[in-house]
Amino acid sequence: MDWKKEWKPLAIIVAVFLACFYLPVGISRFDNAVMESLQLVKWYAQEHVLLCLVPAFFIAGAISVFISQAAVMKYLGANAPKVLAYGVASVSGTILAVCSCTVLPLFTGIWRMGAGLGPATAFLYSGPAINVLAIVLTARILGMELGIARAVGAVSFSIIIGLLMHFIFRKEEQEKAIAQAAMPAPEAARPLWQTATYFASMVAILVFSNWGKPESDAGLWHAIYSVKWAITALCAIGFGVILTTWFRLAWWKIVLVAIPSAILATLFPDEPILAFTAAAIGLSVITSTSEGEMGEWFAVTWGFAKQILPLLLGGVLIAGLLLGRPGNEGLIPNAWVTWAVGGNSLTSNILASVIGAFMYFATLTEVPILQGLIGSGMGKGPALALLLAGPALSLPSMLVIYSVMGFKKTFVYCLLVVVMSAIAGMIFGAMN
Repeated sequence: MDWKKEWKPLAIIVAVFLACFYLPVGISRFDNAVMESLQLVKWYAQEHVLLCLVPAFFIAGAISVFISQAAVMKYLGANAPKVLAYGVASVSGTILAVCSCTVLPLFTGIWRMGAGLGPATAFLYSGPAINVLAIVLTARILGMELGIARAVGAVSFSIIIGLLMHFIFRKEEQEKAIAQAAMPAPEAARPLWQTATYFASMVAILVFSNWGKPESDAGLWHAIYSVKWAITALCAIGFGVILTTWFRLAWWKIVLVAIPSAILATLFPDEPILAFTAAAIGLSVITSTSEGEMGEWFAVTWGFAKQILPLLLGGVLIAGLLLGRPGNEGLIPNAWVTWAVGGNSLTSNILASVIGAFMYFATLTEVPILQGLIGSGMGKGPALALLLAGPALSLPSMLVIYSVMGFKKTFVYCLLVVVMSAIAGMIFGAMN
């Protein structure tokens, strides 16, 4: 036997055996951490997979099938004008306003279609970080100064991080630019306005179905929240009409999907997720059994789901095991976290940035979490550092980014987010 080849499998087997042998089952903190891990992944599956990830997978698949590579390269490619590319990337993220996990399928789609590294990572950061509602909520609950600092930091970081990624990996980007310049421009299957309307309807479904309940029971945000499912239903009807008229999907297939959804919405008006799930399953069935563009759309969507979903769920399990759910403890005691981010020292800012980067924050949950930490002695600098790093990164998102871009680019991207967030926190803390 050649032990030079077999020592790695042997080492893995021994490590797994020892981990199982000394598993601290029965110790209260470990048992609680396991329960927190399962509770977090259960909550994630209930709140994010159906409403966030499923629409995002379909949008990502549509990007790969219905948007020409030439169009992506024109606006986001390595040869695209910098002002245009980074402007489009940051604005797109602002409009979507999704969490760090939901933006991943969309990022994967534009990356595989030829987007430049700089614009792609600018989009990756801006999606969860430049959330208008979250920034407004930060200003109202945590103070105007912190809200403004978060807004300025998030917008500038998306562009700066993208530019730095482009500069660090400029040799690869130059090679990509040369290759893209030699590619012929394919003919568009339909007018641009039709494709744009098609994507707008899907993005609207994603945004309105996930519209969070605001703190106040008055105002525009609450008015939209109160009718969000009616708006979502109208967008879904428009989406069905688009598929029938512009994408040649048989009308009777759309009707077969609409009928069960309408029945469930009528019978269970307080459980709109049932109608949403029925529509998602129906769309999957009629596209997977279709030929041509529709069949290709589902195939690519399914490919994204197979690649990304297991990594996300695994990452959420690990994050729950280590840090628990908001307000609960995992293996790492909350007292340690509070102690580590107290004051405005360099260490506290770095630790706040690192903790934020690894912890999973659903959209808007970072604000009440920070409210509690600030009440426990957290400095304003570390608070800003966590706000800038937390929504943009998480352990689950790191695993997916690694599977898409590889270790080196993922490491540099995460390092830039952490370091820049810590620096911003130091500056903000010194000013206050």
